[in-house]
Amino acid sequence: QVQLVESGGGLVQPGGSLRLSCAASGFTSDYYAIGWFRQAPGKEREGVLCISSSGGTTYYADSAMGRFTVSRDNAKNTVYLDMNNLGREDTAVYYCGVSLDCGPGYEFGSWGQGTQVTVSS
Repeated sequence: QVQLVESGGGLVQPGGSLRLSCAASGFTSDYYAIGWFRQAPGKEREGVLCISSSGGTTYYADSAMGRFTVSRDNAKNTVYLDMNNLGREDTAVYYCGVSLDCGPGYEFGSWGQGTQVTVSS
């Protein structure tokens, strides 16, 4: 059974950092693209970034460039989202999803339950 589990969210002050984890089971995640998405209260889910099977990063949100990075630990079948210089606008539930590639037209699925990130002083 394909499953993704997000973790690592929490309350952080503006300017702070967090590392989110996306643990995969039921498949070998390094063969696929893993995307990070977020949904803020009252807004639709939006893409943040994606890591391809070859390790390349595609940014979906301009606001993530220069602040967020993504990496894989294939031995742990886990993808990480490192977020720096967080602002209140980053407050959202963060989800990871799996796809064949990061490019346009590729759909993501097998969403986890999400992890809440709250940026507040």
